[in-house]
Amino acid sequence: MNTQQNQQQFIELSGALTDFNAFALHGTGQVENYYKTLNEIVGADTVEQLCSVFQTVYECACDEQMFLTGIRQQIMGDVKLGPVARNIIKLWYTGTWYQLPRTWREVYGKSAQDKTFFVSSASYTEGLLWQAIDANPSGAKGPGYGSWSEPPRIHFDNSWQFVKQQSVQ
Repeated sequence: MNTQQNQQQFIELSGALTDFNAFALHGTGQVENYYKTLNEIVGADTVEQLCSVFQTVYECACDEQMFLTGIRQQIMGDVKLGPVARNIIKLWYTGTWYQLPRTWREVYGKSAQDKTFFVSSASYTEGLLWQAIDANPSGAKGPGYGSWSEPPRIHFDNSWQFVKQQSVQ
C-alpha cells in the first residue's frame, strides 16, 4: 500500500473512531499533520497494522453492529492497538497528542516525540470537540458579542456511516 492509500485508510479509521465523516475530518485541515504525527510516534508498522485490522473488520462485517463489535474486540480491546486508537480519538477531538501509557511504551518502544503536545498551532481550534458541542474554542474564533448568553444548538450531521462494501470478484 502506498502513502496515499495508507492515509485514506487512516481517514476511514479516524471516521469510525470519532463518528465524523471524511469531509468533516478534511475540513479541519489536520489530516496530514495527524497522520504524520502518528507515524513518527508509534511507527509506520504499527499504523499499518492498525489500518489493516480496521480494513479486515470492515470487510468481514455484515452490518454496523457486527462492525462495531469487531472494532471493540479487535482494536479497542487489543493491548497494542487499543491505546493507539484511543490516542487517535483524543487527537481528533482536542488537537493534542497525549503521551501513550508507560506500559505501552515499555513493551512497544519509546519515541522521544511521545509526550503530550499540540500537534500544530491550529489543532486546538480545529478540534472536533468544538463541532460536537456546537461551540467556538475559547480564546479563538470569537462567536460574536452576547452569543454565549444562548444555549448551544447541537445539530450534528457530519457522522461517519458504515456502508457494507461489495466484494470484488
